[in-house]
Amino acid sequence: MNERLEKAFNDQINAEFYSEYFYLSMLAYFDRMNLQGFKNWMNVQVQEEHAHAIGMFNYVQERGAKVELQSIEKPKTDWSSPREVFEDVLKHEKLVTSKINALLDVAEEEKDRAAVSFLDWYLKEQVEEEANVGKVLKTLNLICDDKHCLYMLDKELAGRTFNPPVIG
Repeated sequence: MNERLEKAFNDQINAEFYSEYFYLSMLAYFDRMNLQGFKNWMNVQVQEEHAHAIGMFNYVQERGAKVELQSIEKPKTDWSSPREVFEDVLKHEKLVTSKINALLDVAEEEKDRAAVSFLDWYLKEQVEEEANVGKVLKTLNLICDDKHCLYMLDKELAGRTFNPPVIG
């Protein structure tokens, strides 16, 4: 792996750890609101983002390159509603998708086929991430401010479980 691609991977590792941090902040918000199902949904996101970061971390090391951890930016901590949280989640996932695409561009420009192949899993994962968030956001938009419906959605989100991904 050349230095340009190594730097791009290190930047993405930082972005993945930031995503974990961002979702931890949302988890804390939902805990303060006593929305345990939403909290659970975010806990699964936290675990997924950690797995994504570690997957890239391990890949860089397997390729004999150097992992350089960077500072993690402080995430937002307050929202006006669960809907606003999920609007931010969708915006964030779209940003992550653009960052994965940019990393893939570097891998393609450097003709690093192993990296291109590795990143294919991440692209597919991003399609799934955006779709999952979109479904919750559509439901939140549908129910508006109906507290009973919010309670029902909270119960539904409590059933989400983390399945460790097989990356690469």
